[in-house]
Amino acid sequence: MSILTEVNSINAIASTSTEQDTTNETTITSEIKTTFTSEEIQKLLPHRYPFLLIDKIRDYVPGKRAVGIKNVTVNEPHFQGHFPGRSLMPGVLIVEAMAQVGGIVLTQMSPVEGGLFVFAGIDKVRFRRQVVPGDQLVMAVELLWVKQRRFGKMRGIAEVDGELACEGELMFSLIN
Repeated sequence: MSILTEVNSINAIASTSTEQDTTNETTITSEIKTTFTSEEIQKLLPHRYPFLLIDKIRDYVPGKRAVGIKNVTVNEPHFQGHFPGRSLMPGVLIVEAMAQVGGIVLTQMSPVEGGLFVFAGIDKVRFRRQVVPGDQLVMAVELLWVKQRRFGKMRGIAEVDGELACEGELMFSLIN
């Protein structure tokens, strides 16, 4: 069975406000973890330095979306060669950081012990702004669908100071 979520707008993905009514849903929602520290992220994802690219999850909605933070610093190893005298975060690392935020959503959904979600495809990715040391990359990723609990597609955006830096669709596959 697949889960379908309609994306109404890019801004809806990045919105960090949660609307709650006064029913029992408020009580249930307040008990669900909505933020993750770096240490908690490391318990969920297998990535480690220098490839763990998210510092914090600031807004998590189970089975739907997550908003993550990447603090871009000049002492990251890729800046030594990309590019000397004009440091730019490589686009592939921006996409990987968005995928790691998506991984938080997927790892919380999967009942497969020891499984790993990996890229199965990347579509419609566009880079709109350079990301440089000192920037804070805010990445919002929303689940579009899941099939057979093994394949998923997500829509992601990355912004710096409210300005779009990257957007695209990410496909994942669960491997054992």
